[in-house]
Amino acid sequence: MKKTPMALFLSLALGAGTLIMAGGCKEKTDELYIYNWTYYTPASVIEKFQKEYNVKVIYDQFASNEDMYSKILAGGRGYDIVFPSGDYVSIMIKGNLLHKIDKTKLKNLGNIDPLILEKAVYDPSMQYSVPYYFGAAGIAVNTAKVPEFEPSWSIFGRSDLRGKMTMLDDMREVMGDALAHLDYSVNTANPVEINAAKNLINKVWKPNLVKFDAEAFGKGFSEEDFWVVQGYAEVIYEEITVEQRKNTVFFIPEEGGPGYIDNMCILKGAKHIDLAYKFIDFIHRPEIYAEFTDAFGFPATVNIPARDFKTGDSWYTLSELSRVELKDDLGENLTLYDEAWRDIRMGN
Repeated sequence: MKKTPMALFLSLALGAGTLIMAGGCKEKTDELYIYNWTYYTPASVIEKFQKEYNVKVIYDQFASNEDMYSKILAGGRGYDIVFPSGDYVSIMIKGNLLHKIDKTKLKNLGNIDPLILEKAVYDPSMQYSVPYYFGAAGIAVNTAKVPEFEPSWSIFGRSDLRGKMTMLDDMREVMGDALAHLDYSVNTANPVEINAAKNLINKVWKPNLVKFDAEAFGKGFSEEDFWVVQGYAEVIYEEITVEQRKNTVFFIPEEGGPGYIDNMCILKGAKHIDLAYKFIDFIHRPEIYAEFTDAFGFPATVNIPARDFKTGDSWYTLSELSRVELKDDLGENLTLYDEAWRDIRMGN
């Protein structure tokens, strides 16, 4: 069977910390340590970078910003490049964890959409981060099982679908969904609004859910254990078959919700800084960025010239992304969300 880009990657990366070797190279090579989200860099892109620069990439994966941040604080594994979302870029800048970017070493920064930089209020001049991708979670629906539905977060309030739905095990995502549905900001610090979102989740949505799940929602959807899942399009479409795609709709709800800009950052104390710059610049070559977005069904949100190189479909559009609001670093107000989420996750 012909392997998809991610299936090929998984066959190479048998667990965290696996070495992805430059094909056929027997001489001593340099190394680059990358810590990135699961399902986020195609094997073909890694292989091309390795071949061109005669390097070995050590590639670890994480499922959430919280997991990544905790591991970095605990010492990590000597990573050179990490891929935090914007709110965590802000947190990591404050924590003095990031290497300041020398933009003279990045000739492809001009390819980045200025509108994305306007959104990147956490680091608009790219002092510590270079945008990788602007996107959002959404909802996948099995239309063979659920032929009629509103393109809204309200679908999770449908009791007729009880036991067939999941939402992400992610505080900012789920709380942000409820806040957006109630027409509040996903970054509100108003305790009344946060409490209203908590009550909506606890009393209306949660009774219909099988679980909160940030790891196996794609597989559960593909096996038809779940008919409606909140998640990331690239994960869902990687798991389902070509035939299942005929009965799958993915949408970003009409009320909007949380969006994200994931970024490439060099960690302070990185041992392979020159290679890190080469990798960041490599990603923003238009043909490489197009290859990355085509592999996962993304629109080329960050890199403008890459849009002319794309050949594949996108599972959602730039216009759908206009509905979302980026998650900010909440600072001390994060405790309000922590308390609400603890009640949601631990309550009956």
